[in-house]
Amino acid sequence: MTEQPSTLYAKLLGQTAPIAWQELQPYFAKGALLWVEADQDLIEVAQAMVENDSAKVSSWLSGGHVTNMTDEQAQSVVARDPQLWAVVVAPWVLVQERMDAPNKR
Repeated sequence: MTEQPSTLYAKLLGQTAPIAWQELQPYFAKGALLWVEADQDLIEVAQAMVENDSAKVSSWLSGGHVTNMTDEQAQSVVARDPQLWAVVVAPWVLVQERMDAPNKR
């Protein structure tokens, strides 16, 4: 990628948006939904994926900070209906629960 990291970060940030679970279900069904733990910067993860930074991505994957979304996680999201944020890094959709936002109940 030829973009400067700060420019890429800003671009990805601009492409990140709140999203409803219903919109994510097709990606979950295809196995293309990656869950990013709340202790990680969603945009930093997306940037590392775009830049093919295999060291960072491998570290997050092996540490369980970024995972393929499991059935159990999906069931939890359906039951709790938290606020989710997502960004597309084709072929993946990265999703994260916003911890600073109140859950809808």
